[in-house]
Amino acid sequence: MRKAILFDQLDQKRVRCNACNLRCVIHEGKRGICNVRENRDGTLYSLNYGLTIAEGIDPIEKKPLFHFHPGSKTYSIAAMGCNMRCPWCQNYGISQVSKNQKTIGGVAISPEEHVQRARSYGIRIMSYTYSEPTVFIEYALDTMKEAKKHGMKNVWVSNGYMTPEALDVITPYLDAVNIDYKGDLGVYKAYCNGSIEPIMENMEKMVRSGIHLEVTTLIIPKINDQADQLEAIACAIATRLGKDIPWHISRFHPAWKMKDVSQTPYETLDLAYRIGKRYGIRTIHIGNVF
Repeated sequence: MRKAILFDQLDQKRVRCNACNLRCVIHEGKRGICNVRENRDGTLYSLNYGLTIAEGIDPIEKKPLFHFHPGSKTYSIAAMGCNMRCPWCQNYGISQVSKNQKTIGGVAISPEEHVQRARSYGIRIMSYTYSEPTVFIEYALDTMKEAKKHGMKNVWVSNGYMTPEALDVITPYLDAVNIDYKGDLGVYKAYCNGSIEPIMENMEKMVRSGIHLEVTTLIIPKINDQADQLEAIACAIATRLGKDIPWHISRFHPAWKMKDVSQTPYETLDLAYRIGKRYGIRTIHIGNVF
């Protein structure tokens, strides 16, 4: 557990968390929507600090980042929690923390030990992934700082719903990011408890800051697979981020609360590809296909 870095103290021992754009107002003794940030006596604490729920050595292309040190390996870590509740989540076992879950899972590993492990394998890139790094920003940030001391790179795989304050905090240490850009406002409101504009603004800021950005869209049948929805996504990437930003079109496979939904037809992925090309996106990758 660690005192949070981004919160306001309010009256009646309430706090406002400023890590993500939900900006939860949390009463004393309660947790935010992510269920890993808790108000204790008027102070916000990160309950997942130092608790690694998943770690591994991955190809950088698995993030997916195809144009950032291609062919490299990355040391990936995650702590429990997410600020969204997407019913198609592939990693729901570690990203979703129930309100009744008192203990946060994970193995105690310090930022210094993570960096030491990565270096022992000759790995020069750290990735904060699998769950949502915004809700373990304190743990991620300390690890990022330690990595930078040794000349390493830092990568986030994120839903992009961090606050401007959170993005400002990590930007000096962040080299590359893949943002999961899910669709139009209706998709975010109906399924993700989020909003589209803060995510787009964060991506624009990343581009301006010189952070390497790639965008992924998981295309899900009857959720975000209509031609007008795909056009809106492609148009936003091309016009607001730039036609040189790589777009990963990812195939949905049944998971979590959507196990009864069939996988995305290849024809839909091909349609998205052709729409993206029509809007001038120069690099498009189709993923999760064989």
